[in-house]
Amino acid sequence: MIAPHGSAKLDARIVADVDENAALCGEAESLPSVVMSSAGAGNTVMLGGGYFNPLRGFMDKADALSVADSMRMRDGLFWPVPVMCLVDDAEKLKNANNGRIALRDPNIADAPLLAVMELAGIEKMTDAEMRQIAESVFGTVDAQHPGVAAFIAQGRVLLSGAVRVLNFSYFARDFADTFRTAAQIRAQIEQAGWKKTVAFQTRNPMHLAHEELCKIAIARIGADGCVIHMLLGKLKSGDIPAAVRNAAIRTMVDNYFPPDSVMVCGYGFDMLYAGPREAVLHALFRQNMGATHFIIGRDHAGVGDYYGAFDAQKIFDEIPDDALDIEIFRADHTAWSKKLNRVVMMGEADNHEADDFILLSGTNMREMLANGIAPPPQIARAEVAKVLIDYYRQLK
Repeated sequence: MIAPHGSAKLDARIVADVDENAALCGEAESLPSVVMSSAGAGNTVMLGGGYFNPLRGFMDKADALSVADSMRMRDGLFWPVPVMCLVDDAEKLKNANNGRIALRDPNIADAPLLAVMELAGIEKMTDAEMRQIAESVFGTVDAQHPGVAAFIAQGRVLLSGAVRVLNFSYFARDFADTFRTAAQIRAQIEQAGWKKTVAFQTRNPMHLAHEELCKIAIARIGADGCVIHMLLGKLKSGDIPAAVRNAAIRTMVDNYFPPDSVMVCGYGFDMLYAGPREAVLHALFRQNMGATHFIIGRDHAGVGDYYGAFDAQKIFDEIPDDALDIEIFRADHTAWSKKLNRVVMMGEADNHEADDFILLSGTNMREMLANGIAPPPQIARAEVAKVLIDYYRQLK
């Protein structure tokens, strides 16, 4: 099986032993504590699940700036995006420096315990340093970019140190049938006996072109199966909630994929919308969960017009050859061909003009669904469209 990134064995930071977890929870109640940002809580869940292997906790300022600048930590480990714990105030933590502190979950009422940190440092981030990181990671400091806005809105106090994670926040509770750690997916792949596994990232319900893209990738790679891996954390305003996406994707898989050829899983992380840098991070996640191949399509992890259509593929030509072991399946824009009467990669369709394809923007599709109109069968499966139409009806 493909090795995790940066180590021979996956290091999931969750405290899995029930007795040890209970003892640490008891101790944590008396520790100095701080409520995290939503992004920091998502990072904690990812550390707990092994997706951030081989990291043991949160980066200090020097490593965060190094990663932003060069995609490497000071010890040389390749890493595409800083993993930071930014809070508003740490005054009550100063006496705990080099000791344990409790990290609390901002996404659940009353901010329960989420993790215990071995506090190694408390550092102040300047506005200039935050802009420097934003420019490197997002390619912009425009506050209209949802990822930049969320990043800049965090506090300026950086906490660093190893963590021991106590639970998986609301993800394991609200998405019990879908949330899986990297370690759990590795075990599922191994149990299924898959030698080649292709992963597909999604933050949206999957329309017909996405379905066919997964099938094309499976066929061309010769994969034993596909992991459709959906983001379950926070998205920008207007995106469809995780529970609805989950239902729509499962409807598609149950009706249109061969049995036992797809695993539908999810992970607890807030979307960054960081385009190319996030595409590399997504690939790293999938290597850690055991996938051998990862689909990168048009405008992967993008938003608005901040990134070129295929910048998220080009970045894999720019990173070192030894950065990651997972292989990238580069997908062109997929659409329905009127001439061939099927979904194709547009760049591979000979003797086609623009009018030979049926395309529908996400905005137009949402407008149709909101008005109770099912997209044409060349765009979306009827069963999937019904799930989405029912959701929009409930909003009215």
